[in-house]
Amino acid sequence: MSEQEERRRLPIGVFDSGVGGLTVLNELRRQLPCENLIYLGDTARVPYGTKSSLSVTRYAEQAARLLIERKVKLLVIACNTVSAVAVEPLRLRFPGVPVIGVVEPGAEACCAQTRNGQVGVIATESTVNNQAYQKAIMSLRPDIRIRAQGCSLFVSLAEEGWHEGGLVEQIVARCLAPLLDEAQGDSGIDTLVLGCTHFPALKGAIAKVVGPDVSLVDSAVTTTRVVKQQLLEANLMREGDTPGHVSFLVTDGPERFVRVASYFFEGPVNAAQVELVDLQHYVVA
Repeated sequence: MSEQEERRRLPIGVFDSGVGGLTVLNELRRQLPCENLIYLGDTARVPYGTKSSLSVTRYAEQAARLLIERKVKLLVIACNTVSAVAVEPLRLRFPGVPVIGVVEPGAEACCAQTRNGQVGVIATESTVNNQAYQKAIMSLRPDIRIRAQGCSLFVSLAEEGWHEGGLVEQIVARCLAPLLDEAQGDSGIDTLVLGCTHFPALKGAIAKVVGPDVSLVDSAVTTTRVVKQQLLEANLMREGDTPGHVSFLVTDGPERFVRVASYFFEGPVNAAQVELVDLQHYVVA
């Protein structure tokens, strides 16, 4: 077997602070069914949104070290908080492994999709406040007008399995009201970025609230497209008829992880598949 063929067989590493990144893992599995995947959720230290940028970067470097030791061919940061502060430090520290975050692909898709130059971004309060998406979008299209709204409650809905139905739509409508009301008097937003990896689980309810004239940018879908493109360009895509293997690593609470994973991941996840790991062993210099 050639060295290139051996590299194609290596897994893609996916890292998140908890379970939200499973929406990205799910999309990777759907679009790249032959790829082997390793998912790491730092469930012992979630949420990251309340941590300093220094701490988030340190956690991300520890996670990256673990995954790289397991010989991944590409690293996906399936967390908006980490993508906002740690993608570039990870690229500098681990130059031999491509690192892809969720913010850049989402911003690029948003700029490409908008027709009237007015877009909305919904995310957790921390992601909205650090303006990660706003800065990324403005760097590409300074002419775009951006309205951002924190919707942290959506995380709880997603993790409790409340993804659809009249009550969920009422809650979504209440949370989005400031963003949508602000658009009154002009043409309004025509594109909405789902700026948290939990939010694709609520895509159906969000779409009903914002209406058919607003396009949704799903960070899971956009990130997977970038992953696929990079694999093709590097000739590293694993192909064939054999489905890839998916493994799960967590830093705490494997039982809860298994329960919540069923709300995000299209496929069975049982406790035997989930390995408990300790990131504290991976000291960052």
